[in-house]
Amino acid sequence: MNAPSSRSGWIKWLLLALLVIAIALGVARALGKRKAASEAATAAAAEAQKSPVYQLPPQDVATVQALDLAQSVGVSGSLKALQTAAIKAKVAGEVQGITKREGDSVREGEVLARIDSTEAQARVRQAEQQAKSAQAQVAIAKRAQDNNQSLVQQGFISATALETSSNNLAAAEANHQAAIAALDIARKALGDTTLRSPLSGQVSARLVQNGERVGVDARILEVVELSSFELEAALAPADAASVAVGQKARLSVEGLDKPVEATVARINPSVQAGSRSVLVYLRLPAAAGMRQGLFAQGEIVTGKLNAPAVPLSAVRNDKPQPYIQVIQGGKIAHVPVTLGRQGLLGDEPMLVLDGVAAAPVGTQLLRVQVGLIREGTEVKLAAPAAPSTAAAPAKATSN
Repeated sequence: MNAPSSRSGWIKWLLLALLVIAIALGVARALGKRKAASEAATAAAAEAQKSPVYQLPPQDVATVQALDLAQSVGVSGSLKALQTAAIKAKVAGEVQGITKREGDSVREGEVLARIDSTEAQARVRQAEQQAKSAQAQVAIAKRAQDNNQSLVQQGFISATALETSSNNLAAAEANHQAAIAALDIARKALGDTTLRSPLSGQVSARLVQNGERVGVDARILEVVELSSFELEAALAPADAASVAVGQKARLSVEGLDKPVEATVARINPSVQAGSRSVLVYLRLPAAAGMRQGLFAQGEIVTGKLNAPAVPLSAVRNDKPQPYIQVIQGGKIAHVPVTLGRQGLLGDEPMLVLDGVAAAPVGTQLLRVQVGLIREGTEVKLAAPAAPSTAAAPAKATSN
């Protein structure tokens, strides 16, 4: 009876041990899976934190080189026609006879408008009559003078009476001259009622209409002559120091496809009081489509220099200080630069690297088309694509 009960107890303990072992194995397997998942997540996070390696094609990379540059100074401003005229009323009155409008052509000396001349004509007639009256008084005084001279010689009148008649003649002649001067003034006022164009060109503004009454110096029309233009540019004193009369410039004018050549014509000898700038005047010929008031900008070539330089377009301005993106040790570095001396390499503006020790000659930098790359990012230059050549067909040989 004891043997079966002992065997039954042993089986229970064996089953219990097997259950415990199974539970322990399950727990160990779960812990192993959790550890593997944690290690995989840690590896993935570390991999995600690594900077991507950018492949840079050769055309996106430039090199700092010592270049022969055309030294230049930037200018900008609005074009002004070299000859312009504001036609103003010289006398007050009602405007008549305006037929020209904006864009119409006019000739030098052409009548463009008139001021009502009724009053001016009346004043001319009045002055003419006054001049005739004064002339008659001169004739009377002269006859009296001649008669008195004969009477003095005959002893009928005294020398004092002769002197009085001489003074009367002088007064009459003076009145006559004053009347002639008044007539000249009246005639000039009558002539001022006719407004003529002082130059040949085009009407740029019509400021009054027929029938309006205007005062003296009121602007009636504006005329511009478009055969030559001038650009007034304000330069800093440091830039103006290298500019001289006769230097050449190339300007880009809004609306025109091709640049326009210009020449420094004048330099203002005084500095502007408010801005402390120096005004430089550039002369440029007329071109098709050029109009007064168009905005133009460009460069005055002031000399030549040889210095390390980079394309001005490669300079970025999204930080407080401008910088360029250079490649140092296979990584991107942002090197601050100073916008100082500039030059031209052909038509491309270049920035001279004055005192930038972190970008010596031979340093590679990124061009503008690459865009912003975070500092410290690893980069690698891609090999230039080899030109694809078709394999030449083998020639058949005959024995």
